Amino acid sequence: MSKVWSRRILEVLLVVFAAAYLSPIYVMLVNSFKTRLEMYENALALPSRLTFEFYAEAMKKMSFLTAFGNSLYVTLASVVIVVILASMTAWMLVRTDNWVSRAIFLTFVSTMLIPFQTIMMPLMQVMDWIRSTLQIPMLNTHEGLIYMNVGFHAGMAVFLYHGFIKSVPIALEEAATLDGCSKFGVFWRIVFPMLRTITVTVAILDIISMWNDYLLPSLVLSDKGLRTIPLSTFYFFGEFTIAWNLAMAGLTLAIIPVVIFYLFAQKNIIKGIAAGAVK
Repeated sequence: MSKVWSRRILEVLLVVFAAAYLSPIYVMLVNSFKTRLEMYENALALPSRLTFEFYAEAMKKMSFLTAFGNSLYVTLASVVIVVILASMTAWMLVRTDNWVSRAIFLTFVSTMLIPFQTIMMPLMQVMDWIRSTLQIPMLNTHEGLIYMNVGFHAGMAVFLYHGFIKSVPIALEEAATLDGCSKFGVFWRIVFPMLRTITVTVAILDIISMWNDYLLPSLVLSDKGLRTIPLSTFYFFGEFTIAWNLAMAGLTLAIIPVVIFYLFAQKNIIKGIAAGAVK
């Protein structure tokens, strides 16, 4: 009997915590269909009618298709580069077991502990120096943002790949080498296909992080045509007034692509993190 009651209490607690966790999403969804007057009267109540006019207005004001294309380009390009470079780096660090490789790996892991806010101003100064001295456009360009994204997300990716690659049998690589396969051939034909699970995990975590990032793009991108979706949604938060219903509609549009991607790939997240971090 006590076990039954304990299970019931646990289920109730889980429901309460789930409701509390999902409450911001509920508030965002219901208020995206309301007028501003309805929101001010009761932000938790259901809308009086179901209309998508606020979504259409939000898409127009935030130039949704342009912002979506910008976010898609920056996110996908950054993730592809992170996956390629981090997987190759982690593989070489694992297979080259000496104090130099261990020091390099420790450096990558240490970068995960540095808050972005502590280095954002020196970073902008360095990028501005590169732009003015070396004539390389690092600011107000998508490519400059991609370059910085790769640097900030490489540490975690190398850490996850490093742990996972330890489970890859080195005998397979040795056999491929004896058959005449080159170093790059061994990695791309033997090692990388075996990293599918952790690659999906790294991609999901980085996509969610990069897609929702506001601070770094706000420092790098200034032209309206270059703005990503988080920067475009900030358009509704004015200095003296806030279009809450349009902002809620814009935020809903912003999270839909990530939610869809997550639903298709969620089964690989926990499995990949566990395999990559516990070795």
